[in-house]
Amino acid sequence: MPNLSRRGLVAAALAAPMSPAVLRAQAWPSGTIRIVAPFPAGGSVDALARIAQPLLERAIGATVIVENRPGAGGSVGANAVAKAPPDGNTWLFVFDTHAVNPTLLPSMPFDSLKDLDPVMLIGTAPMVIVTHPSEPYRTLDEVIRAGKERPGGIPYGTIGNGSLGHLAMTQLAKRAGTTFNHIPYRGGGPLINDALGGHVPLSIASVAVLASHLTAGTLRPIAQTGAQRAATLAAVPTVAESGFAGFEAEAWWGVFAPAGTPGPIVARFQQALAGAFRDPAIEKQLTETQQIKLMTTGPAELRSFFETQMRVWGEVVRENSIKPS
Repeated sequence: MPNLSRRGLVAAALAAPMSPAVLRAQAWPSGTIRIVAPFPAGGSVDALARIAQPLLERAIGATVIVENRPGAGGSVGANAVAKAPPDGNTWLFVFDTHAVNPTLLPSMPFDSLKDLDPVMLIGTAPMVIVTHPSEPYRTLDEVIRAGKERPGGIPYGTIGNGSLGHLAMTQLAKRAGTTFNHIPYRGGGPLINDALGGHVPLSIASVAVLASHLTAGTLRPIAQTGAQRAATLAAVPTVAESGFAGFEAEAWWGVFAPAGTPGPIVARFQQALAGAFRDPAIEKQLTETQQIKLMTTGPAELRSFFETQMRVWGEVVRENSIKPS
């Protein structure tokens, strides 16, 4: 083989054709960026996407739109993203139901691990069990006792069947020996509307969704599901403190992309998105007002976290024979 000079090697490398993935990464962004929020407007996923939208536009220099694609606990929108071209123009914001759906919905037309690539873990937050102020319940013990006495149990609302709130209340009822009557809604917006109207005695949702209503006093907190009390809910005991040691269930939010989206594009989007959520005004709103623990970590951290969530909550689905509505 003839010897090649350093200059010849560089020239040969420059002349070599670049892979399609590299070419796509260099050309990105090349059109409108679409963020799919797989829940109705008014919920926490939709809110996070719309908070990030203008700052993302500024950071990446492209139009960013938020598209609501609700249905089947977020799996309808997730499927749309899984089937989208991996060109960096489509992204998926998810809620904790994303880790439950593979077990709850075994016939989903996509594989959550193979067809979607992790991008960023946005953050986590405790959920809160709340009641309308017109209801008599003020402590978790009162709720549990009422569930034992009321035929059929106390009705409670969640963002949907198989949601983390549903699974958490199922675990709580089992440990407490009480009964709750689950009423699934199609997302956080519809749930909060009925909770505020007093149409459902109890509700459970992330503190991010409930924070403003708790501050206003339009909903009364009963207990929170985090390992520790959230700073703005210092007077509200955790479920663990209320007699159920080790009980913990936290909501979380993450971002995924169609499998095969070039790594350099994923990295650029993740950095831009992290910058948006770390904007001082936005970070203060999310951490202090909505009590989200911001993580903004990368793909590897999200993949590990997601796989753990799938295992933990998948077991709850199987053990309690929970089925989709």
